[in-house]
Amino acid sequence: MPVRFLFAALMLSTVSAAPLSAQFREPGGDLGSETLGETKVQQWQVGIIVNAAGGPCTGVVGYTAFPIEWPEQQVEIVKEDLSPEAKVSYVAVDDGAKVMVVRIRYLRAGETAQALTTLQIRRSTIVAPKNTDQYVLPDLRKLDRKLRVYLGPSPMIESTDRRIRSLAGQIGADKEKAWAKVEAIYDWVRTNVKYENGDMKGALAALRDGTGDCEELTSLFIAICRAADVPARTVWVPGHCYPEFYLEDAEGKGHWFPCQAAGTRDFGGIPETRPILQKGDNFRPPWNRRDRKRYMANTITGTGGNPRVKFVP
Repeated sequence: MPVRFLFAALMLSTVSAAPLSAQFREPGGDLGSETLGETKVQQWQVGIIVNAAGGPCTGVVGYTAFPIEWPEQQVEIVKEDLSPEAKVSYVAVDDGAKVMVVRIRYLRAGETAQALTTLQIRRSTIVAPKNTDQYVLPDLRKLDRKLRVYLGPSPMIESTDRRIRSLAGQIGADKEKAWAKVEAIYDWVRTNVKYENGDMKGALAALRDGTGDCEELTSLFIAICRAADVPARTVWVPGHCYPEFYLEDAEGKGHWFPCQAAGTRDFGGIPETRPILQKGDNFRPPWNRRDRKRYMANTITGTGGNPRVKFVP
């Protein structure tokens, strides 16, 4: 019988460390070095602890988000603490996430196995560009196929709905510049959706209710952008999310720009230093490639027993 998945709290601490150099280059666009601001170096531990409290366990497989490198984030493994029973692998999920996969073939009653990895994460804030007139909407005929997923609907981002498409045709229609058009969408969402903490309900529900938290404001902004032919996606950090949108410069080079949908107004840059867990909102999870997930949540499965599971952090 499958073991139900559990969720973990997130925790991090600041440490001193030597600078790291970025190695990850995301498809279709990046951040220029001039856009990076203040940098924070942190230690982050990720992993799974399994205890066979209810009797012997077999075939346990756990999945947990594993931070990867982005232009504004560098990641280095500094320590691994693995029990002999635990076998670890890392699986890329589409283009915006990676999961740590922990497999435990058998645990005797009362035994505990763990797989813990300590990371050093160097995360920089992003400063909005000063010259925004140079940016244009991407030519959809030449758009990288990996970027096309950021133009279509995702779970709870209903970008093809007629109400969303109608708004996309109205908001910023008087703006000549691409940057001004996207900023008009940003300001419209922040003006028309009041921040209200609650359960995740998606873009259309936020539009209908006129309320939502960071997930709803982010979803609605992304939905309208996509309906207006502006690629956009969700960025997930501990306890929060925010959107990014994609434009090209005069030379046809693509760039991703963040904005703070909920909270202090920040457009084109963001003062965020929490580790990036994932980028995207339409993932095919490795435990069921036919499914679609808005976020790669911690998940545990098994074929026997009823283990007690803790995700770290």
